Amino acid sequence: MARRCETCGKGPQTGMGYTFLRSHYNPHNKRRWLPNLQNIRVKVGSMVKRMNVCVACIKAGKIHKAG
Repeated sequence: MARRCETCGKGPQTGMGYTFLRSHYNPHNKRRWLPNLQNIRVKVGSMVKRMNVCVACIKAGKIHKAG
């Protein structure tokens, strides 16, 4: 399963993580921030299908849940 929102295309972001024992000028580890994806049933036209959608799209009302 790809970690990407099927509505807006939001995916993982990368950057440098920090540890507490080092100065903040010394980035220590590479890390990934994953989007908050939910596998939900979405009404698309007259069909109902399962999609991986981020919570930001659900809260913004970009999709309509099948109920």
